[in-house]
Amino acid sequence: MKNSFFTLILLVAFAFAMTSCKEAKKNYTCTQVSVLRVSTADGTLWLPVQESMGEARIRVIAGDEYLETIHVRLAKDSIDYFVPYEMSRWNKSNLAFEIRTFLPDTVRRDKMVCWDAITTGAADLYPLPDNPYRCAYHHTPLRGWMNDPNGMYYDDATGLWHLYYQHNPYAAMWANMHWGHSVSRDLIHWEHQPMALRPTVWGTIFSGSAVIDTKNTAGFGENVVVAIYTADGESQKQAVAYSLDGGQTFTHYEGNPVLCDTIADFRDPKVFWDTLTNRWVMVLACQQEMRFYASYDLRQWNYLSRFGEGYGCHEGVWECPDLIYLPMRNDNATQEILAEAGKWVLLCNINPGGPLGGSATQYFVGTWDGNTFTCDDKKSEKAKWLDYGKDHYATVTFHNAPDNRVVALGWMSNWQYANQLPTLQYRSQNTIARDLSLYQDDLGEYRVAVCPSRENEALIGEVANQPTQMCVIDIEVPVKEKDVVITLSNDKQEKVVMTYNFSNSTFSMDRREAGDNSFSKDFPCVAGVPLFVKRDTYRLRLFIDRCSIEAFDGNGDWAMTNLVFPTEPYNHIEAKGATAVIYSVKL
Repeated sequence: MKNSFFTLILLVAFAFAMTSCKEAKKNYTCTQVSVLRVSTADGTLWLPVQESMGEARIRVIAGDEYLETIHVRLAKDSIDYFVPYEMSRWNKSNLAFEIRTFLPDTVRRDKMVCWDAITTGAADLYPLPDNPYRCAYHHTPLRGWMNDPNGMYYDDATGLWHLYYQHNPYAAMWANMHWGHSVSRDLIHWEHQPMALRPTVWGTIFSGSAVIDTKNTAGFGENVVVAIYTADGESQKQAVAYSLDGGQTFTHYEGNPVLCDTIADFRDPKVFWDTLTNRWVMVLACQQEMRFYASYDLRQWNYLSRFGEGYGCHEGVWECPDLIYLPMRNDNATQEILAEAGKWVLLCNINPGGPLGGSATQYFVGTWDGNTFTCDDKKSEKAKWLDYGKDHYATVTFHNAPDNRVVALGWMSNWQYANQLPTLQYRSQNTIARDLSLYQDDLGEYRVAVCPSRENEALIGEVANQPTQMCVIDIEVPVKEKDVVITLSNDKQEKVVMTYNFSNSTFSMDRREAGDNSFSKDFPCVAGVPLFVKRDTYRLRLFIDRCSIEAFDGNGDWAMTNLVFPTEPYNHIEAKGATAVIYSVKL
């Protein structure tokens, strides 16, 4: 073995051992199960991953005490990268790892490359490689997989924005759901924190929310951070954990679970304090509807009502809800809002069913009376989408955002290909933060205005001569008889083509020739959005960051988010009939 700390013990309890077992090298197994013993539990166990493999099940044991189970795609033929397992957090010696590989009996397990590669060492034994697609000013996980943003809140006492997220620390693919944790003072620069929530006996940690319990309604203490999440085990149920140290570490409530049901999809609780009834309200995704529950203590929940039948898109499962009150935007100013007027908006993420296939975020505008949400639109009317790109999902808002703002963050990916994106050791990124408000379109319909949060203005640097892999571009587009076409490209003729089509009042973004799209047939696409408000001049702002383009109408009428994977950075822009100003990014 590579490291003398390890011993592999051959288990003979399985009758299906291969006939070639006698040929296996010492300390290797040719059954489905091996045991790896580590004589020291200090430091980190490094596990080699091959993404094309199926998941091996690893049970972690100390003496006769079972600790936890993780699933890792252990390398059989080649190693894509290594993932760390933190042994020191158990504070125990002589750990044992029972590894079941789930391979056909014809496979020589003794020949798997992982056995000679597993080793112990420092937390930085395998440093992160340079990755040309890792975003510079968007949040990404340090290692591993990320999907839904969870438990987001702003802490007045520290000035920190807290972002938790669905996280697999043991591969850059979905599995082993934990809550990862990052914090930021400006919504641009993120600092990675220790793991916040790990799986329990009730299951892995699915999506949820967090609130600051200023009035100690739950009995855990004043200003305690309380997380409400879905535990995914034999069934999906809602559970509670609380933090006494400002969201860094959590204690699971001994009375978990706090809410159960018999349906299979019963998840993603979003909790807020309802000033209409002076109690907590939970919005929960339940198959193809949203259900509402109320509580005075965050522990005992009572059913209120449901919403969904006949409204919006039902081509997939409803997920990650949020119920928010949005003020009206002043039509004469992009960022100015009219706080005295507004409506309630129910965010509803759906997968599949998005306008371009796969996952997307729809919303409903209406009223909330403390018990029931009533939609303004009639049943069977077309869905309204929060973002018209291909890569915007699981959008929820921050609890306790300052200045009564409604600040949203989404997962920048699509379930059609999220596990196959051309990055290694990590996958996925979040969108930039966005401020939400309401406006009325030319038909008098209420729509959500989406603007880059004011914190993003700090990114704007000096005027540049050409685009780079990280830049911001402002484009002024006067209305003309002919279409205005904006082309972003590189020297390899890879390009993204954006078109204002004035004859049918639409904006589109074509990424079919944007770069590498070999990983999925669903990736090439043309995204389009109606121009909901007719103007004499349109303004477009593009946020470009290595593998992403986020396009915003200058007044917030719409947003469009798309991933791109150019093999060289885009360094040309052509905007015939429009005026483009390129800004460098300050980091």
